Amino acid sequence: MASTIWRSLMRNKTFRYGAPMLLLIIGGSFGLKEFTQIRYDAQNLKRKMDPALEELVSKKRVSLESEFEKIKDSNYEDWKNVRGPRPWEDSKSLQLEQTNSAIPKQA
Repeated sequence: MASTIWRSLMRNKTFRYGAPMLLLIIGGSFGLKEFTQIRYDAQNLKRKMDPALEELVSKKRVSLESEFEKIKDSNYEDWKNVRGPRPWEDSKSLQLEQTNSAIPKQA
């Protein structure tokens, strides 16, 4: 009796081709889930910091106000805008020219 059922199932194209396809799709889904979980676990391990380093980083929190206080008293009156060299210009000669013009000439 079991052999007759098996033979009739093997003749059925839906069972013969559809069952392996469904098994592959469902099994592949579970397999991909495991592989992607390994990937995300490895990324999380890379991002973890040493506790001592994490303590140092948390101590060095910088606020915008504290940075403003540092640069508030800077003097920008004697600041000069210096142009960088163009790609077709020789950077060494341009730097020498700018340093020579920046040095006040004694007469």
